[in-house]
Amino acid sequence: MPLLRPAQRSRPVSRLNGITFLVAPHFERVLYASPGRRPDAPAANTMSERRVVVTGLGVMSPIGNDLDAFWNNLIAGKSGIAPITQFDASAYPCRIAGHVPDFDPAPFFNNPKEVRRNDRFTVLACGAAKMAVRDSGVDFSKLDPSRSGVMIGTGIGGIQTLEMQEAVLLARGPAKVSPFIIPMMIGNIASGIVSMEYGIQGPNFCIVTACASSNHNLGEAWRTIRAGDADLIIAGGAEASVAPISLAGFSAMRALSTRNDEPERASRPFDRDRDGFVMGEGAGILVLEELDQALRRGARIYCEFAGYGLSADAYHLTSPHPDGNGACACMEMALRHAKLDPSAIDYVNAHGTSTPLGDRCETNAIKRTFGAHARNGLLVSSTKSMTGHLLGAAGGVEAAASILALTNSLIPPTINLDHPDPACDLDYVANTSRETRIDAFLSNSFGFGGHNASIICRRFEG
Repeated sequence: MPLLRPAQRSRPVSRLNGITFLVAPHFERVLYASPGRRPDAPAANTMSERRVVVTGLGVMSPIGNDLDAFWNNLIAGKSGIAPITQFDASAYPCRIAGHVPDFDPAPFFNNPKEVRRNDRFTVLACGAAKMAVRDSGVDFSKLDPSRSGVMIGTGIGGIQTLEMQEAVLLARGPAKVSPFIIPMMIGNIASGIVSMEYGIQGPNFCIVTACASSNHNLGEAWRTIRAGDADLIIAGGAEASVAPISLAGFSAMRALSTRNDEPERASRPFDRDRDGFVMGEGAGILVLEELDQALRRGARIYCEFAGYGLSADAYHLTSPHPDGNGACACMEMALRHAKLDPSAIDYVNAHGTSTPLGDRCETNAIKRTFGAHARNGLLVSSTKSMTGHLLGAAGGVEAAASILALTNSLIPPTINLDHPDPACDLDYVANTSRETRIDAFLSNSFGFGGHNASIICRRFEG
């Protein structure tokens, strides 16, 4: 179906003494703290009350490298998982992955040399960032360059470059190693390249927290704008880790699905027969902007970025806490910052990786966080069932998916959910997208090392 986007803002905004007044009738359920908040917890908000909105989206994914294709395949429940053809994977237990299809980087770079001098994760990041900037309609020549920033994370960074150049070192010696190897492989380079493209001189960094990277970068971008240190930030994550060494490493951990004969059915979050996640590549980038600036330039506003939570499990190198302690704390913090009661959340885009333990732990955390609402009205789905697990890019792509779901009042499904795990007993929107109004959503990302990050966006009412 056609992708619906918010209409361009054209009418004036009511103002009094320099303050913009906005009516949000759909948020009468708002509270100023979660009912589960500890008595000794800090106040919900000590930062500036500047509001942050999303004005641009850019996605590179296994189910589409433009917004329309991505959205149409998402709501159709189309899988982007296929046999690996980029290298010989015949000796690996897992021989499938999600690769960005038909991606031509040329339109996103000024000359072919720039493509060759960047790792694939950076190329994907630049493609998604340019898409998001174009979608936002922002003209950086009209903005103070010190008031804009870039925060693009990654879980692994330039692992393809590292692997290829190590092969050159071993075969031909150190003199033949590329002089570009270091800038190509370091994780922060995507943020740097994007800032150079637009002359952005404000806050610029890259948070690396494994599969939570995108959400941490999005959340810190929100925090930075709220604090008054920037007015616009290009934020999200990128990953291109489908490479022999990473495939071998995850296979050695027995973390990956081995359903090689049915790649499109291999990623099956919350299903009784799931046997691991499927690697994917891509990038998800958002343009976050301070509300008044967005209104002044007549920007189209997708939604308001309302809350962010972060925590640590402090439990295990790779396994989440079985009771979901860290995930629960993370979601509760996001609710406090958003000043929303759990019942105000209509949809959760779950981390939902399709691992036996991870899906159960997240289900437990959702039940603890949302209480009775978890079983009575809350809808949950995992878009990783279609894209695979994009690691450091997952949160950015899933944020874009959730924002489009809110905009179009249509929740993407969890495909391949044929035999629900009895321990995973929530409404996961199984196999078919569902039409319903979304006033607010929460999106989860959890990473190895016990890193947790949740974000909340809500419908913008102007």
